Amino acid sequence: MSGLRQLMESPTEWLEGAGEEEELVLSSRVRLARNLDRVPFPHRAKPSVKREVLQQVEKSLLDSASMRSAITIEMDAIPANDRMVLLERHLVSIEMVQDHEKSALVVQKGERLSAMINEEDHLRIQSLESGLSIRSAFERIEELDDELDERLNYAFSENLGFLTACPTNVGTGLRVSAMVHLPGIVHNKDLPQIIKGLNNVRLTVRGMYGEGSNAMGNIFQISNGITLGLSEEDTVRGLESHLRKVLEFEKKAREVLLRKARSLLEDRIYRAHGILRSARLVTSKEAMDLLSDVRLGVGLGIINDVSIAKLNELLIMIKPMHLQELHGRPMSPEERDKVRADFIRGKLGGS
Repeated sequence: MSGLRQLMESPTEWLEGAGEEEELVLSSRVRLARNLDRVPFPHRAKPSVKREVLQQVEKSLLDSASMRSAITIEMDAIPANDRMVLLERHLVSIEMVQDHEKSALVVQKGERLSAMINEEDHLRIQSLESGLSIRSAFERIEELDDELDERLNYAFSENLGFLTACPTNVGTGLRVSAMVHLPGIVHNKDLPQIIKGLNNVRLTVRGMYGEGSNAMGNIFQISNGITLGLSEEDTVRGLESHLRKVLEFEKKAREVLLRKARSLLEDRIYRAHGILRSARLVTSKEAMDLLSDVRLGVGLGIINDVSIAKLNELLIMIKPMHLQELHGRPMSPEERDKVRADFIRGKLGGS
């Protein structure tokens, strides 16, 4: 069985709908960028050097207690569509999909821990947790980083901290983010104000797939914008503090919607639920928008027969390359729209 098939047939633990604020916060992510000392960064390294880095880093990962049962997927060895599946699962970056020479993904069963080798940096390790669980994600990745520090000679400066290919990651090399669902803020047209406020405290708001991606289904990633001059602890604490303020703002926006236009809001939510349970053709964008309304309905207690875990699963499984992988063949956009609608109806108990 291929590594990709093993992933798709195993539960994705960070989608389980657990953790604090699980409807508002789909996931919490912590990522660390690391490089080997006195070795050219991947974009300047020869293929032979990148192969040596891949072998050394992969062995260190698989020898660690945290990643001992992980699987390795070499990006050169899989077709472009399979690389896109990994992107849809939030396990690799678009840069790694496009520039995949001598690179690999090492991922633990359940997908809570993973590592990209020879992406922008020699090593990027990632911890994903369900709900608002930034602290748990940080502790998990900190343990793996300590294990790897005993096996790998990291590039480190006493003045600057960890050295990275991109200057914006120099210092701690730490990126902390949360994927959040903000339909109330979007509906009330408060998003520009929220983004401006977060930018003022050096936080960044991006789409569902990070830098360069568009927002879909009212889902955004909020992450720290600086890695130099702050400790890892301060970064984690600061992001969580500001994130909680955003969540409170979202809750108040929802209260305004309920108070001013409850019937219209309920109608929109029930219509979305009904369409998803009966539609025969659904585009990816339409599905994301409708699932956002259903998710809002679950969060407000208006819909009670759909779990957050099921909605989380749908957000991943209805993506184009996942649908093709599930059916084992390429599809036209029209075919995917039909298969997507069938899949959603099956999950939501539609007719």
